[in-house]
Amino acid sequence: MPKTEEGRVKKKTALFLNGEHHPRLTEELSLGQKAADIIASFGGSWTFISIFLFILFAWMIFNTIYLLNKAFDPYPYILLNLVLSCLAALQAPIILMAQNRQTERDRLDAKYDHAVNRKAEREIQVITRELNNIKLYLRQLKR
Repeated sequence: MPKTEEGRVKKKTALFLNGEHHPRLTEELSLGQKAADIIASFGGSWTFISIFLFILFAWMIFNTIYLLNKAFDPYPYILLNLVLSCLAALQAPIILMAQNRQTERDRLDAKYDHAVNRKAEREIQVITRELNNIKLYLRQLKR
């Protein structure tokens, strides 16, 4: 779906620094980046843990109690171990991708904050000079 120029302009009107936008407010995410962020946020939630534990216990109870003679995955639960290994093998790199993106966002935030702090420092120096000039002028008026 193509984005209109108006949508881009609205997205880029939040923060300015010396004519530049804050990098996090203007970045365009790819489908993979969006998916990694969503999966990582869900994978680290209590909802995921609750659903995961429910499925594990349901699997074990179903195979141990209800399917005593015809369990499709009997007691050491080899198939369950395979599923858990595959889940961990897929989930770990996705979470690492999301963490790498967060690290990049933190780096950009730090760079932007540093630029803002430098600009504020320059403005404070100008104000300090002007205050000193005012003090000198007032001293001269008293004489």
